[in-house]
Amino acid sequence: MKDLKPSQKDAYALILDAIDVGVYKPGDRLVESELAERFGMSRTPIREALQRLETQSLLERDGRSLIVASLSHNQLAELYVVRGELEGLAARLAARHATDEEINVLRDMVAEDRALLGDPAALSRANRRFHKQVHLASHNRFLVQQLDLVHRSMALMATTSLAAEGRGEKALAEHSAIVDAIAAHDGDAAYRALKSHISTAFEARLRLDAAEYGTEI
Repeated sequence: MKDLKPSQKDAYALILDAIDVGVYKPGDRLVESELAERFGMSRTPIREALQRLETQSLLERDGRSLIVASLSHNQLAELYVVRGELEGLAARLAARHATDEEINVLRDMVAEDRALLGDPAALSRANRRFHKQVHLASHNRFLVQQLDLVHRSMALMATTSLAAEGRGEKALAEHSAIVDAIAAHDGDAAYRALKSHISTAFEARLRLDAAEYGTEI
């Protein structure tokens, strides 16, 4: 049986994932030929994927080159405002629509993620998985689509707020409070808990950025 050729969707997903996990960071140049070699596919699906990523503002032009976009301070603030509202809405709807099985999965995630404390990269991946599960528990496909777009833009941040000292443990406590509110079918409490969680994450990120600026010469 012949191997199936990677599709354009595969190329797009592979490049996006590479940006998301930090293989390519804001400001890095993406070259068609290098990407084709890395992912073992022809340049055509790579080119189409790069065009799609540029259209979504995840890549930007630097002369004739395409580089991974970066977020300004104002763009970051705008992104967190939108994320807070949409995530809060997802939690509110999850409190209304989540099944017992979905709630059990969320509880298990919080418990299992405690083993990742001290590993910001692994905790960041687990954090994305937890939030995605909350989105799905909202049972609103249009909201899930919008949150997917927001989380794609989150990939443009070079570091995770979970790298801040003590943030991981606090984030898991916040996750636990979110799950408790969803399990109690208290939409208002779930909304407040998740929106507060996003606000605290934004503050942690601002502190990380401020510390980084302080080390620049």
